[in-house]
Amino acid sequence: MPVWNPPHHWFSPAQHWRLRAPAATASWLLETGSLTTRLIGIAQGDFRVRVLAQYWGRPAPEEVRRLGLHPGRYALIREVELLGRGEPWVRARSVLPVGSLTGAGRRLRRLGNRSLGHLLFRDPTLRRGPIEITRLQQPEGPVFARRSHLVYHGQPLLVAECFLPALLAEPPSMETAPQPQRAKTARGSTSPEQA
Repeated sequence: MPVWNPPHHWFSPAQHWRLRAPAATASWLLETGSLTTRLIGIAQGDFRVRVLAQYWGRPAPEEVRRLGLHPGRYALIREVELLGRGEPWVRARSVLPVGSLTGAGRRLRRLGNRSLGHLLFRDPTLRRGPIEITRLQQPEGPVFARRSHLVYHGQPLLVAECFLPALLAEPPSMETAPQPQRAKTARGSTSPEQA
């Protein structure tokens, strides 16, 4: 059922050189502003979210470890594509534990074709940890990906995104410079919006 198989190894941004990401790709992996805003700018407004799968399942062992869950616990797993001008630009996987879908988190159960990051990063309670990056296999071939551990109203979420060839082929001149929304981290620094 999953669109991607979560990788076993992730690297901190300080170690991203091990993955030998081209400069254009690294600018997406290490984006410090709003990912959704940047994508909308490049798409010149022709942007949408397509849900590929949303189901209750057991997260991968590495996701369980990163979220601090008990093995065997279920979570809501959501996989989507972010499309610009009709082409898949980003594929994203979100893992939302049951405890994170109560209280204020109830709204995350029924996102439909809305961006998870667009909702989360408007909330002043959101906090996130450092970006982690990796490479993984997708139908298009090996691609670079990143993920973030988020805390929304005190509850953990895990969001990963991979950047597809159609996005990386876009000319830099298509980009605009929107004023990004920023989410606070535990140290008070800023961080990007996730899909």
